[in-house]
Amino acid sequence: MGIRRVLAEGIAAVQLCAALAMAAQGVAAAETAPGGCGTWTKSTVASGYGLLENLAFDGRGSLLLSETSLTGTGGGVQRLGADGKHSAAAQVDSPGGIVVSGNTAYINTGNSTKAGLTDSTDGTVVALDLTTGALSTVATGLRMPNGLALLPDGGFVVSKDLGATTTLTAVAPDRTTRVLAPGLTSTNGLAYDPVRRKLFVSTTFDMNTTIAAVSIDHPNADPVRYTLPGFGPLNSADDLTVGPDGAVYVALNLAGRIVRLDPDTSATCTIADNLPLSSSVRFGSGPGWDPKSAYVTSFLGTVTRLTPQ
Repeated sequence: MGIRRVLAEGIAAVQLCAALAMAAQGVAAAETAPGGCGTWTKSTVASGYGLLENLAFDGRGSLLLSETSLTGTGGGVQRLGADGKHSAAAQVDSPGGIVVSGNTAYINTGNSTKAGLTDSTDGTVVALDLTTGALSTVATGLRMPNGLALLPDGGFVVSKDLGATTTLTAVAPDRTTRVLAPGLTSTNGLAYDPVRRKLFVSTTFDMNTTIAAVSIDHPNADPVRYTLPGFGPLNSADDLTVGPDGAVYVALNLAGRIVRLDPDTSATCTIADNLPLSSSVRFGSGPGWDPKSAYVTSFLGTVTRLTPQ
């Protein structure tokens, strides 16, 4: 997740990084493409929130924001309108990833440092009815669910980047669970690409920052891996998304930048830097939000708009 966990458990992070291999089978070397991203302008959309972990557009004119707490209790999902109006969407403990599908927003809960270090199984995925505001629980028994992806069959994948076990957990439609792509560790951001039928995964505390592509049709196959420039823990890759151009955009938390990866060529470039503690990135969707602009949350409680020129 980034600096929050580095500060809270620096020793554990160092031990984890030291244990991870620096090179894995199937790694595809990424080439840096200076200037390849062109010029993007920055503008502040909102500030004054608490620690913002994740975001998702509800398709009806609002941006949903996971506002979490360092203590592991409290927090909730906030709603930011395109008109700048703030309101509360749901009260849940330590929210993580958010995925919107139709009239429902799915939200991870129990995404706290304490849960990760104690290997607590009190994490859940809850469903928020965007019309009525009603909450219901759709998955339980999860260990610090961080990133969240919804698969075509109605199942979920959640990630975990801190603690003894940091692999992906697949939650089947019948709510049974299993480890997915067990070779991936320190897992964090998740984004499902329906065109490629691949699940893209970022790693946080690996010695090398890795973006892995897991085939949904062949889940037991080795994922394709891409390495991003920079030392992994100092990058602290957080959440990611697949943009309208088919590229993967990832927030590097400690590095304070947004990086674009072309999965077809392995080329990378930086679309914006000087964005301290960036945690998540999504392209605009719904009334009032520019679909060509990327919106970025941060642990400093800000939402920033990045617009290509």
